[in-house]
Amino acid sequence: MTQPVDLSHLAARAEENSNTSDNAHFEAVLEARLSRRSLLRGGAGSAAVALFGSVGLTACGGGDDESSSGSSTTPAVAPLTALGFQGVAKTMADQVTLAAGYSASVVYALGDPLTSTTAAFRNDGTDTDFANRAGDHHDGMEWFGLSSDGQASTSANDRGLLAINHEATTDETLSSFFLHADGGTKTLPRPASEVDKETAVHGVAVVEVRKTGSSWSAITGSAFNRRITALTEVDIAGPARGHALLKTRYSTDGTRTRGTLNNCGTGKTPWGSFLSGEENWFGYFTRPAGDDAARGNDKTVTALRRYGRAAGAASRHGWESAGSDDIHARWINAKTGTSADGTDDYRHEMNGMGWIVELDPYQPASRMVKRTGLGRFAHESAVFSLPKAGEKLAVYMGDDSRNEYIYKFVSDTAWSAADAAPADRLATGAKYLDSGTLYVARFASDGTGQWVALNLAAIPSTYTAYAFSDEADIRINCRLAADAVGATKMDRPEWCATHPTTGEIYFTLTNNSNRRVSPTAGSSTQLQPDSANPRAYSDLKGTATQSGNVNGHILRVRETGDSGAATTFSWDIYLFGAQADADTGLVNLSNLTADQDFSSPDGLKFSPSTGICWIQTDDGAYTDVTNCMMLAGLPGRVGDGAKRTLAHSSALSVDTFVGASPTADTLRRFLVGPKDCEITGLAETPDGKTLFINIQHPGEGTKMADIADPTKYTSQWPSNAGYGAGQRPRSATIVITKNDGGRIGS
Repeated sequence: MTQPVDLSHLAARAEENSNTSDNAHFEAVLEARLSRRSLLRGGAGSAAVALFGSVGLTACGGGDDESSSGSSTTPAVAPLTALGFQGVAKTMADQVTLAAGYSASVVYALGDPLTSTTAAFRNDGTDTDFANRAGDHHDGMEWFGLSSDGQASTSANDRGLLAINHEATTDETLSSFFLHADGGTKTLPRPASEVDKETAVHGVAVVEVRKTGSSWSAITGSAFNRRITALTEVDIAGPARGHALLKTRYSTDGTRTRGTLNNCGTGKTPWGSFLSGEENWFGYFTRPAGDDAARGNDKTVTALRRYGRAAGAASRHGWESAGSDDIHARWINAKTGTSADGTDDYRHEMNGMGWIVELDPYQPASRMVKRTGLGRFAHESAVFSLPKAGEKLAVYMGDDSRNEYIYKFVSDTAWSAADAAPADRLATGAKYLDSGTLYVARFASDGTGQWVALNLAAIPSTYTAYAFSDEADIRINCRLAADAVGATKMDRPEWCATHPTTGEIYFTLTNNSNRRVSPTAGSSTQLQPDSANPRAYSDLKGTATQSGNVNGHILRVRETGDSGAATTFSWDIYLFGAQADADTGLVNLSNLTADQDFSSPDGLKFSPSTGICWIQTDDGAYTDVTNCMMLAGLPGRVGDGAKRTLAHSSALSVDTFVGASPTADTLRRFLVGPKDCEITGLAETPDGKTLFINIQHPGEGTKMADIADPTKYTSQWPSNAGYGAGQRPRSATIVITKNDGGRIGS
């Protein structure tokens, strides 16, 4: 998820450019028309900002718009028809700025103890025991209610479990420098003490939270609290279980692996378990020069290149350099042994990453399970079609890399309402997720599309880039299978979300710096605009020019017959990210105003209580004007707008389908985060009265050389807001409530 347009460490994520297939794009055009950002920024107006609470979060704008009453345990289910808060102005303040009438506090931050015997967090780089602390880079998150006697509950609002992804660390030149007293070692080899700390802060956490009076807190020492790290044993299930390409020295039968890595988006199953997506896992592995020859230039070389690991690729953190012991050697993705099947080395280790992983948060002794039926790529979130008794379930997913694809999985088993509260959640997951059909999306220029099955029968005989051995090979290397069937390359598919009443599926396409009206001759990664990715323009950030689809957009899909099992669909684009004063002919196609404009949509989730579509940003294009933000939208339906022709030149154009422009009542900015952060993850109590939001990597722009001088940190949040020791910035979960006790957004 964390890849804004201008991140300086882009080289560590070369996998973003690994799709070199020649799949076609609709109505490609040949000539640029540049749209420069106006030097006169659109005024956002002014608003009074008042501090409240002890954590320095702010409220902007006018007072409360509406009062709500009702039981705290009875969900309010009527969807909103208009937003009930005043929009928040853009800001670059190092704080969380909220709509007026709302309060927030930090409930769970990097390093917070999860057990009663773990020492308090000092936040000075000397802390250890991160297997029993909150991890770093809080990301996707789901709520799992608990009754007063500690049983699973779908209606509890005052006590529950948060299952939270811990995606990554804030790093520069190998080291995750805020974790280490002096910033850590920025050359190889890395000390094992540093590496072991960094591997422990990755993964997933389950933490109990509870409301007492009007205050929320995490419960240190709860029996439900747990951490899954990059070393925790995980089961492999589904069609790839036991496959030859999953055999390693650790798991000679290919049925298990260690850990989950770079966990980004999430999902919640209809049977009450947690899904976590493994995203940018490729960069954690090194692949030495000469490994192609060591493998005999076999087909695994093609697969490794397609997944961003060409021979000679360096790792992001150098974890492999910490020693020859097994937990460090596993990061060397190379043929170093003599076996024919890879059971004496880690040549296949990387194939154990890149999956959707299922967890039962209510069972702290259970293992996570990697569901290989859903395919292997840079996963974001995974969301379901609306469950209907007797109909098959669909799971929608995006591959978050430039020029990658949108997928869905359709279960072989039709949904049974009896499975909504099963005795064994992971067994139910096996029932619906281990057997089914994986599809990839192909978008047409007339506003329709097709789901193309990924199986051996679908691979054209003319495709010779990779020889699939069986159906499991397709799931392990589904990017190559999607190349083969001509899937549509997209502008970094991030999160997806299912509308709670219409069942339409929304996808954030966060940005694509490789989109070009006139691609450079010979480029295998630059793409012309097409109908589903129709913009390519230039935009100023200060005095620097940014090009491509700079601000991203949100696409939505309606399945034919509103059935998750359909193989055709219609689509349009709900919103185009843009600066309010940008050209409405090519850039600001949604006619956004200053209270609505945004860039790089990323996190996305619908409230089942209010119907609000929450939009979160991870931006590097508009950050000279505002920190990242969260907006609330009330969308219509696919087809509520009109066909639009974008004239990129006098001779050539591209048609697209633009949703109805939002009004002031249907799209507003709700929150702006502190400096250098990403806003991500959202969990809501069933009554819609409490939101949990994650603030990821505040202060990311700090330089490692400045670790000893807090005045040079680009952010000191949340310590500057009164939370915790030290001054180093920390990723954290905040809890938001409305001051009058009503539903959020009303």
